[in-house]
Amino acid sequence: MHPTTKVIRTRTNRTDEMEHSSPLFLTSSFCFDNAEEMRAAFADETDDNIYSRFSNPNVTEFTNRMCALEGAEAGFATSSGMSAVFASFMTFLKNGDHLVSCNAIFGSTHTVITKYLPNFGISYTYVPAGDTKAWEAAIQPNTKMIYLETPTNPGLDIIDLEFAGKLARKHNLILNVDNCFATPVNQTPIEYGADLVVHSATKWIDGQGRVLGGVIVGKKELIHNIYLFCRSTGPSLSPFNAWVLSKSLETLDVRMERHSSNAFYLAQQIENHPKLSWLKYPYLPSHPQYAIAKKQMKNGGGIFCFELKGGLESGRKFLDNLSLLSLTANLGDSRSIASHPASTTHAKLTEQERLAVNITPGLIRISVGLEHRDDILKDILQTLDKCEP
Repeated sequence: MHPTTKVIRTRTNRTDEMEHSSPLFLTSSFCFDNAEEMRAAFADETDDNIYSRFSNPNVTEFTNRMCALEGAEAGFATSSGMSAVFASFMTFLKNGDHLVSCNAIFGSTHTVITKYLPNFGISYTYVPAGDTKAWEAAIQPNTKMIYLETPTNPGLDIIDLEFAGKLARKHNLILNVDNCFATPVNQTPIEYGADLVVHSATKWIDGQGRVLGGVIVGKKELIHNIYLFCRSTGPSLSPFNAWVLSKSLETLDVRMERHSSNAFYLAQQIENHPKLSWLKYPYLPSHPQYAIAKKQMKNGGGIFCFELKGGLESGRKFLDNLSLLSLTANLGDSRSIASHPASTTHAKLTEQERLAVNITPGLIRISVGLEHRDDILKDILQTLDKCEP
């Protein structure tokens, strides 16, 4: 059965009401018929629900659907993307361990790695996304995990997942991949050797900017450890948010097809605009890792980015003159969004750190929505005309 079909047909067990669409289970706890059933559940001898911090039918349906898309053995859903990232670190890393990560990552992930992991005695080494020799050289005797994003946020660097999988196996490391930008309908890191895959479900998975959520999928034994960590620490996904996200997965395939086709069209139309220094989109031949993107991605995704001539001031002017695109701290919405990473999502990085991962003063990231592509293009072109050369 095709993953898209499996997702749509995976659901909670029907109740006595025989509903077609999965109902909401808005409850904090679950009842038992007798003391023995309750004892067995708490002893992990059954899969019965106990408490919605541990599990809930709506959350289980969502994670099962994500596992079907990613080709994963098991999964655990969390309250946000960052809680998923943090749980994937803290379940497996301890005092004295070392993490290897690509240097181009989401700003909050950077803060966790550089500010909070060292508080637990966990060290890290950042590696340029495309430097395969640097990845190998960064591994130390105490390295426990490789973490990466591909495409990266916001610069859209592409990391060869086949290479990363082989590197992790060679050194017996956990390969942890943030697959948020691509989504599982465009890219499945597990087929290349990823042990864990994390998502901010807030983005493309939801697709309409409504709810927060995160999810981790991967090998069953690793996910069980994550479940135990999260069961005690509490970053649980609410049943309502899980219900919304699960319904969203039924349309993810068709939505991403439209997002990606819109983004590819727009990138082609403005790639050579005189107000731009450069533009990056994974499925453009001009992208430095175009061949890798074509190998491991089914399409180029819904994000492109470009550098405005004129730097910071041109970036501000671009955002201020948009009339259709939204200015908001999100991506993966049905509505197109423009952002200026240097002053928002990656503002906590130093200027030197931003430049090291190509987050330049005039960098603009466009999350392409579901509007008609010509309307999006018209708004981008009219505001480019008002930017200084």
